[in-house]
Amino acid sequence: MSITYLEAIREALARALAEDPRVFIYGQDVGRFGGAFKATKNLIEQFPGRVIDAPISEDAIIGLAVGAAIEGLRPVIEIQFADFSLLGLNQIVNQAATLFWRTGTPCPITIRLPSGGTIGSGPFHSQCLEAIYAHFPGLIVMTPATVEDAYTMLLDAIKIDDPVIFIEHKLLYYHLKADHLHDEGLPVGKARIAREGRDLTIVTYGAMVHESIAAAEELASEGYEIEIVDLRTVKPIDTDTVIASVARTGRLLCVSEAWPWGGVAAEVIARVVSEGFGLLDAPPLRLNAKDTPIPFHPNLWSMHRPTARTIADAARKVLRF
Repeated sequence: MSITYLEAIREALARALAEDPRVFIYGQDVGRFGGAFKATKNLIEQFPGRVIDAPISEDAIIGLAVGAAIEGLRPVIEIQFADFSLLGLNQIVNQAATLFWRTGTPCPITIRLPSGGTIGSGPFHSQCLEAIYAHFPGLIVMTPATVEDAYTMLLDAIKIDDPVIFIEHKLLYYHLKADHLHDEGLPVGKARIAREGRDLTIVTYGAMVHESIAAAEELASEGYEIEIVDLRTVKPIDTDTVIASVARTGRLLCVSEAWPWGGVAAEVIARVVSEGFGLLDAPPLRLNAKDTPIPFHPNLWSMHRPTARTIADAARKVLRF
């Protein structure tokens, strides 16, 4: 029986609650309603008193989590959409991220952010904010792209003594499936080779891993073998795995659904150019979403974000240099 990306998240939450009495879940509608996407469905019955509905105030939700962490608990916070987390930005970056540096007190909170675009969700429910959070010292930013990683990485996040931003792409919730879950995954901060190749390295994460794999399959029919590096976390970035891949292929394309300015793709390219410039046989290229608010209309949305087609076109540009 297959399990979806969303079900894997629910299984990880249930296991964390069962194994550690310090863990609790807090967020808007996470109790009886099961959360905006049903990630916490039925958990309130299994763990009474530990799956708690919050007021409609992201600032208050994060503030309570920080206080609970100071007192030795391990809160897991659900923000209904990643976009709304900006309302609690002060608590995240000025309180949670700096707490250990200021006081020596750990701040083990996990903040789950349903992220990325879906058809018709528009500019207020579709933003990819991982680069914003990666900018701040003290935060770990996870971006699982597979069902297996959604499970093992969430378990890891809850056990870490630092605040973790856990980015879940909404497009993967129901459509991505696996046959079973693994008890252990790669170490936190370690990238994964999602596809081996010799002609070009694509570095990406989240839902763009699957668009990149589709692009690689298209390019394989033209005789190109594309290697795909799934970062898994964008803070920290596994520079060693990226550099090793570029050493094999000589070419680099970075793909992200987020906007281009100050993004993860730019950071990866900067690291490769500064640490492995001599390995490159062509200028590295990045492919991001358009630098505009995210449109509602499905046709405009499909033109706004990278897709398998546009990734394949960008890859051809690097390959033919």
